[in-house]
Amino acid sequence: MAYAASDASCEASTEISSQSIHLQGKLSAVAIQPADALAALRRVDLFAGLSEPELNALAGTLHSERYDAGQVIFLRGDPGSSLYLVRSGRVRVVLTSPAGKEVLLNLLGPGDFVGDLALLDGEPRSADVLAHDDCELLSLQREDFMAFLDTHPKAAKHLLAVMSQRLRHNADLIEEVAFLDIGTRLARLLLGLAAERGEPAGNRVTIEGNLSQTDLANMISATRESVNKWLAAYRRKGILDWRQGQLVILQLDRLRGQAEG
Repeated sequence: MAYAASDASCEASTEISSQSIHLQGKLSAVAIQPADALAALRRVDLFAGLSEPELNALAGTLHSERYDAGQVIFLRGDPGSSLYLVRSGRVRVVLTSPAGKEVLLNLLGPGDFVGDLALLDGEPRSADVLAHDDCELLSLQREDFMAFLDTHPKAAKHLLAVMSQRLRHNADLIEEVAFLDIGTRLARLLLGLAAERGEPAGNRVTIEGNLSQTDLANMISATRESVNKWLAAYRRKGILDWRQGQLVILQLDRLRGQAEG
């Protein structure tokens, strides 16, 4: 699973403003060069094991869509007509309250895909998806995707596995919010990020991705102020350091102890 980008001193609001909603819609949708489409497909585990002719056939159905950072890709309740492959940049999957508060369910980057649930059950989109950075997505229409699954049961099984992982992640998030304090939730999140995207060096790990405190807060359903307090506490203890949005875990074993609650 994949799980973001600003200086900690200049945090963005967690509210989706009316202006960002007006930004919904792609900047451009164009055909992609076959070689680029093939390279993108090879990065996605869902399409692993396909032969060259199969990849070529699937690549011919893809279209490139570019979005600016903050732009809405789709909203909860929208009809689900496309699967999106992330070619560059990152997208965030969020649930948004009527007041505009976000819970960040996932942060997806190159090689990930989003929009699969609505394509499978034919129901409207179940969450909001927004461009976290300037990004390029490759769209695969529902009829093409379903035809692909019909003839590739191995890919269908892999898709079910990915969906199960995401459901487990959401269930874990609900459990942690209900039963764990913010400091413990933050420690567990940082350990997960370190395992997924960290650059280890002994007992130290640098977490790549230029995460903001707002990103971390949204991932554990907390306020930025609470996350700021706990990061400062962990920094005073020598457990981690925060340098211009880059997070460095200095003592991984002590952070594990904090995660035990």
